[in-house]
Amino acid sequence: MHADPGTEIPPRLDAPALRHALVDRADAPYTALDVVEEIGSTNAELLARAADGAPDRSVLLAEYQASGRGRLGRAWTAPPRTQVAVSVLLRPGDVTPTLFGWLPLMTGLAVRDGLREATGVDATLKWPNDVLVEGRKISGILAEMTSVPAAGDFQVRLPAIVVGVGINVSLTEEQLPVPHATSLAIAGVPFDRDVVAQRVLEALARRHQQWRECEKGSGSSVSDELMETYTQACSTLGSDVRVVLPGEDVRTGRAVRVDREGRLVVVPHHTDTDSGGEFAVAAGDVTHVRGAGGQWGG
Repeated sequence: MHADPGTEIPPRLDAPALRHALVDRADAPYTALDVVEEIGSTNAELLARAADGAPDRSVLLAEYQASGRGRLGRAWTAPPRTQVAVSVLLRPGDVTPTLFGWLPLMTGLAVRDGLREATGVDATLKWPNDVLVEGRKISGILAEMTSVPAAGDFQVRLPAIVVGVGINVSLTEEQLPVPHATSLAIAGVPFDRDVVAQRVLEALARRHQQWRECEKGSGSSVSDELMETYTQACSTLGSDVRVVLPGEDVRTGRAVRVDREGRLVVVPHHTDTDSGGEFAVAAGDVTHVRGAGGQWGG
């Protein structure tokens, strides 16, 4: 484990208490929960465990990630025990792939819910994968999918998705991984890291269950209620944005809504297109989405 000389290391997460609350009871939302002191990446480890047969709704938390990462392979590291770094394994079963684009968005809603319950902080969402406090990034989300052998039949491959969340808890301004970030400590929000971890995991379980139930309720689409909930929480909507696509293809316009597939719908500025028609971008196709003035680092 690595820490700056003279820096006091915060206490460890209470793994037995988290396991008791989230795994051990009869109606527990998770099947397994581990807390490790140091690891390269919780997402990478849980993807490997999925291939080895780890059950649906397995949880892995790390006190320190040596190779933590965000979207597009961007590094995301912090001193030991200054974050809540957690990954959850989901085996989506019959959930249609058209709903997969909504999983990071539902995860963002869950992080917002959990932070509000744990601390009372007023968090908002930046499409597609960030949680903001006072306009600065307090949490990032990375969802990664692989295919793994079906139980009892190695000829059949089924999808497995690992959703990783990093929440900045006690970082100082000097420790922030990127300049546009923040933490609960910087925002002046009282916190207990164990409570933050538990409340966020409980909220993740609720929102991920809602995501799974979309398959039963409307076939291949999220409900109108969830669409409205996300719309109200997302500070990107209604703002002028600068969308950077691979190859440095830059488009600007006003973000007007998120569609049924979780894509951001943008109405271009008249200087960018002769037709004036709107366009939609998926999270996997975007390098950055920033406010026209440069805020909301991607």
